[in-house]
Amino acid sequence: MTCLGTSVPPNVVSIAGIDPSGGAGVLADIKTFSALGAYGCGVVAALTAQNTQGVAGVYTPPVEFLRLQIDTLFADVPLHASKIGMLGNAEITLAVADRLAHWRAANVVLDPVMVAKSGDMLLGRDAIAALREALFPLVFIVTPNLPEAGALLGGRMPETLAEMRRAAERLREMLPTTTPRWVLLKGGHLPGSHLTDLLFDGDRMIELSARRVDTHNTHGTGCTLSSAIAALLPQCAGHPSPVETAVRTARDYLLRAIAGSGALAVGHGHGPVHHFHAFWPHPPAPSHC
Repeated sequence: MTCLGTSVPPNVVSIAGIDPSGGAGVLADIKTFSALGAYGCGVVAALTAQNTQGVAGVYTPPVEFLRLQIDTLFADVPLHASKIGMLGNAEITLAVADRLAHWRAANVVLDPVMVAKSGDMLLGRDAIAALREALFPLVFIVTPNLPEAGALLGGRMPETLAEMRRAAERLREMLPTTTPRWVLLKGGHLPGSHLTDLLFDGDRMIELSARRVDTHNTHGTGCTLSSAIAALLPQCAGHPSPVETAVRTARDYLLRAIAGSGALAVGHGHGPVHHFHAFWPHPPAPSHC
């Protein structure tokens, strides 16, 4: 069940942070957009000094320059989806929400990035309220993992599938009810050889299960999944079940990217997934130039 490919590639923007190691953030999002047939644009909401082992520092640009990035891009490029990732603080979050509302951004996919794979905090606590109050009204689909869901709901993370179902329901209640909106609650933090995500629109609770891939190369998995959904939503618009199909296709892409990550050798910590696994099936031949 896929819907890859349109006569003209959709334009998709990532508004997120820069990870110099390329495993997460805008750089990973652009790779994902490209691998899935979308033209990728990027707005830098934060700079990080980061590698596969941790985050050494975070710098956010002046908020007026962030606004200028968004306005300049949206004024020229017709954007069919927007992926929102690391925003860093409340001021940046409110500015992004303001400009997305101004431009009536379509297919907003919110990955509420709060903690790096290394455990480093990437979002100030004051910004969580800004996410809920300013960005949630604009979101088409939100994709939290379990710790992020707990933070958004003001409690501990769900620890069972039953608790995940209730958390998905509560998160959906935080989104507008007048138009279709979705929650994809990712269950990768629960133990076991299988992982289950929940896709919920306020009516249907769809369980999406898969066998867990045994690897430490999981840096940027949340960024990659949310950007894959953003790339696929415009391409699935004519499908009978566009959102479910986009999410299932995105999950399949991510699982294959995780499974193929062993072909890469990047860093000494949590390595990145292989965004171009379908295009680099074998190591390149040695160069004789």
